[in-house]
Amino acid sequence: MTKTNSNPASLSTAAIVLVCIIASIGFAFDIYELLMLPLIFRPACSELANISPGTPEFSNWLGVMFFLPAFLGGIFGLLGGYLTDRFGRRRVLTYSILLYAFSAFFAGYSTSMYMLLVLRCTTFIGVCIEFVAAIAWLAELFPDKRRKEMVLGWTQAFSSIGGLLVAFANSFALAWSSDLPAIQLPDFLSFLGTVAEPHAGWRYTLMSGLIPAIPLIVIRPFLPESPVWQQKRESGQLKRPSISELFAPNLLRTTVVTTVMFAASYGVAFGALQQIPQIVPGLKEVQAATVDLPVPQKKAYEQKAAANYTKSQEIGGLMGRVVLAVLAVIIVSRRNLLRLFVIPGTILAPFVFYSMWAGNNSTLITLGEDWKFTYLDGLIFLVGLVTVGQFSFWGNYLPRVFPLHLRGTGESFAANIGGRMIGTSMAWVTSTFAAMAWVPGETPAAKFAAVAGVVGMLMFTINLVFSFLLPEPDSLNIED
Repeated sequence: MTKTNSNPASLSTAAIVLVCIIASIGFAFDIYELLMLPLIFRPACSELANISPGTPEFSNWLGVMFFLPAFLGGIFGLLGGYLTDRFGRRRVLTYSILLYAFSAFFAGYSTSMYMLLVLRCTTFIGVCIEFVAAIAWLAELFPDKRRKEMVLGWTQAFSSIGGLLVAFANSFALAWSSDLPAIQLPDFLSFLGTVAEPHAGWRYTLMSGLIPAIPLIVIRPFLPESPVWQQKRESGQLKRPSISELFAPNLLRTTVVTTVMFAASYGVAFGALQQIPQIVPGLKEVQAATVDLPVPQKKAYEQKAAANYTKSQEIGGLMGRVVLAVLAVIIVSRRNLLRLFVIPGTILAPFVFYSMWAGNNSTLITLGEDWKFTYLDGLIFLVGLVTVGQFSFWGNYLPRVFPLHLRGTGESFAANIGGRMIGTSMAWVTSTFAAMAWVPGETPAAKFAAVAGVVGMLMFTINLVFSFLLPEPDSLNIED
């Protein structure tokens, strides 16, 4: 393909700022919505189905709840990428955020595991579509490559802020749920069942996912469309997107390699990091602290401990996105940039989960009375850094390797078919193998740790190997 130059009508600074604000909110809350599930699954499963961790039923539901929403999200996300190229970035992004925000809110009213599953599916579909539309939108606002890299890097950093926010929101919900209004279905929906525990903290955590819809509804009328996309559409030069074109000779390698590597990046997150809440109850200090507690207090303590480790992971993830944003404008080679995250991850992943398998979370550093770092806090911080940093890498990389009329479609194939469908299925792999008797470990938590460590190391290794096949954007002749 030949490169073309365009001079779309320039947007005002205010319009560009609004786009960046909405994109940042979207990035923050798509991760916010996804990371809810590991935090709320145990209590939701207990209330809605009276299923305990370690049972086959628990493992089955865990696998289904992680895999089915991701599978449907990948399918509809690919369609969303096509619609993004066909009908515009702004419209698709707006409706995708509204979809996942309202789906998360109504999930707080779930009366059965099936109702929760359906609403998690629609939440995931919205998230999958939002990421692709936002990346394409931002990439086309900034023709200067250096500025584009900076904007994509720093706006994506809000994803990890979203991860921190959901950990804090969960902690707040657990602490204050008894003082919040009771959750009950209205009478006309009584056929769906009744809410057994109307003050359950996990319900308020889900309902907080409505937050991003509020600023979006206010700002939506002032948001501009991508000027490059709009100009080509109005001039009749915009080609119709085609999924089959992704497998044309000039794009085949790019499509296959990015899909495999995006899947491996998500495989680490879902097959390993997001299983930490299932592992925390097996830590020696957590067991010692809860040995004499009644069941409700024991579960609350375990949830709080899991939320605290999630905060360490997300702080590491935020730092990883910041490091990526800085290095993306310094390091020219995309291969070398990615390897700075992948090589340490190959070593860290088995090490951190071996430490959890051994139940080790003894205090390592104490800075003042209220600020303590444990051994595991440091390890989880580091593995979060090298894992989540890869996600920002893909957000910067993908817009540069697909042409304008295929940008949303190409990004969506790699992110949704690779990452959301194949990558997130690693959660099902981990939960399935963790239920098997031959896996080393005396408790269900230890078995989860053992499998998560192997899955994490394998996913990092795949990305290291495929990084040698990853095309350098500047070597491709891509229409911008």
